Amino acid sequence: MKHKTLWKVAAVAAALGLTVAASGCSSDGGDGGDGLGTLNVGQISDSIAFFPLYVAEENGYFEDEGLTLGERPRLGTGAKLAAALQSGSVDVGAGVISDVFNLAASDDSARLTGSLVTEYYVDIIVADGFDGPGADAPLEEKIEALVGKNIGITGPGSGTEALVKYLFGLVDADPSSDATLVNLGAVPSGAIGAMSAGQVDALAFFQPVGQIAEAQGVGEIYISPQRGDVPDMAGALHGVLFSTTGAIEGKTAEIEAFNRGIDAALKFIADDPDAAAEMLAAYLGDTDPAVVEALVQILPDEMSSGVAVTTDSYETALGFHVDSGLIATNPAYGDLVWEEAQE
Repeated sequence: MKHKTLWKVAAVAAALGLTVAASGCSSDGGDGGDGLGTLNVGQISDSIAFFPLYVAEENGYFEDEGLTLGERPRLGTGAKLAAALQSGSVDVGAGVISDVFNLAASDDSARLTGSLVTEYYVDIIVADGFDGPGADAPLEEKIEALVGKNIGITGPGSGTEALVKYLFGLVDADPSSDATLVNLGAVPSGAIGAMSAGQVDALAFFQPVGQIAEAQGVGEIYISPQRGDVPDMAGALHGVLFSTTGAIEGKTAEIEAFNRGIDAALKFIADDPDAAAEMLAAYLGDTDPAVVEALVQILPDEMSSGVAVTTDSYETALGFHVDSGLIATNPAYGDLVWEEAQE
C-alpha cells in the first residue's frame, strides 16, 4: 500500500507524542502540519466498534496530525449514515461493512477507507426465560428456536438485520416471513427495555447490549459470532470507516491524517490493555463494571490490528453477505477498498 510504511511510523510516533516529518506524503497537509481543513465524521452509535475514535481523540492523535474534527453525530442506522455521506454533511462514516455494501450497490462512488473491528460484534440476545434450547446447544437448534419470534434490530439494512437474515438462511428460513423484526433504533437502554417488557423475545444487537443484559439478569448472549458460535464468520471485517470518491478527492490529506490517528489508537489498545480498559470504562459512561470487564476480555480478539483493510477479513465479510443473499453484487477488494487503505 502506498505510504503504508510511513503511516505505521507516524502512528507509532503519534502514540509516543512525537512528530515525524512526512516527506513523500501528499503536500496538502498529510504531514500533520498547517493547512488541514476540518473533517466531519459521522457514526452509527457509541458501540464498541467506534472505541478507537474515542481513543484517538482523547489521546490527541488527531491533534498530533494537525487535524480538526467537526461534530460527530450519532445517526442511528447505516442508511442514515450513507445518506449523510451522499449529501456531503459528513466526509467519513464509521459504521459496519453492511452499510458500505448497501451504499455501493446504488452508488459506485462508495469506498471503504479503514478497518476498525475484524470480528462480527453483533450478538443474538434472548430474554430471561426464553423458550428454547440452552446457549450450548447446536447452532441450528438455537436458530430454529428463533423462528416465529419477535426479534429487535436497530433498523432495516443494518448489520443487526444482516445477522438475523444470515442465520435464518442456515435453516432455510426467512425472517421477513418466519419472524417479526422490530426496529428499535440504536440506543442500548431502549433495546434492553423492550426485551425486558416482553415487546421482543430476542435482540440482534451490537456489543455491549448482550453484556449489559447479562449483568442486569434480564437476558443472555445466545449466539455470538465473536466467540466462535458461527465458524464461517470468524475473522470477518465488520466495524469500518467509509466515504465517497468525491469526499476523498476533496479531503485526501484530512482522511489520511484521520487514518493515521486511528492506526495509533488501535496500536494503543493492543499494546496497553490496562490503560485501554480505563478508557473503555470512561467511554461507556455509567456502565456496570462487570460489563466493562467482560468487554475488556474480548477487546484484543476483535479490534483490527491496524486501519488497513486486509484481504482475508474483507473476503470473509463479502462471502457472508453474498452467500446469505444480503447483497446481489460481488464488489472486488481492489474496486471497493480505497487504494490508501489496502494492505
